[in-house]
Amino acid sequence: MPGIASNRATPPLYQRQAPARPRSEAKRSRIVEAATQHFAEHGYHAARVGDIANALGIAKGSIFQHFGSKDGLFFEVYKRSVRSFAKYLDAPADIRAAGFFEVLRYWLVRTEHLVHEDWIPYRISLLGNYGTDFVLKREINRFLISEDPYGTVAFVRFGLDRRELRKDMDIEMIVSIIDWMVERFQDALLTAELDPGLFRRQGELAEKKDARIQQFLAVLQRAIGAAADLAPIARPKARGNHRR
Repeated sequence: MPGIASNRATPPLYQRQAPARPRSEAKRSRIVEAATQHFAEHGYHAARVGDIANALGIAKGSIFQHFGSKDGLFFEVYKRSVRSFAKYLDAPADIRAAGFFEVLRYWLVRTEHLVHEDWIPYRISLLGNYGTDFVLKREINRFLISEDPYGTVAFVRFGLDRRELRKDMDIEMIVSIIDWMVERFQDALLTAELDPGLFRRQGELAEKKDARIQQFLAVLQRAIGAAADLAPIARPKARGNHRR
């Protein structure tokens, strides 16, 4: 999900030149809400701005006036969806007290359940990651770098403060590893739920899923964990509700 540092020097394509007036902002919000549902149901390429406009009872040109293009509209939809996700350190206090890798486990175990709780923002996230062209993907990468919507930087500082992460690695490198590896692992789980069979067979036993998460955490711990913390990660206890 996070992007390439060289993209930072390129000016963004999708930005407003001046703050919107209250009535205009309300209309933008209605358009984004309708577009979120439409993109989630139809995908990026099959979605039609004209259909969104018809559903709202407005002219298609009005949408282009607010967002410039279909790419600009999807970019706003993507940002709104990703901002709705919980941050790493939003985990319960007892999980945070158990440490950095237990916080990771907490979110990984809950990944698939999010699809059933509210699949729309996760569908939009997957479309942004895998279903858009290079230019739009570059803007998404820029947004993820600049805004850090999952709170990865604060989460890594949390791990460093607890002395659970390596001190000999640049913090930006650790942040990038978390973003690349954890988000892709979660994307695989989410995509398997949204498009069964793409990443794994349907009906996979819970024990096998747990083993895969266990193995993933072990690999990650060996990559970025402090030397003193390289003991085997404890098996998880059964818990309730879930996130990305």
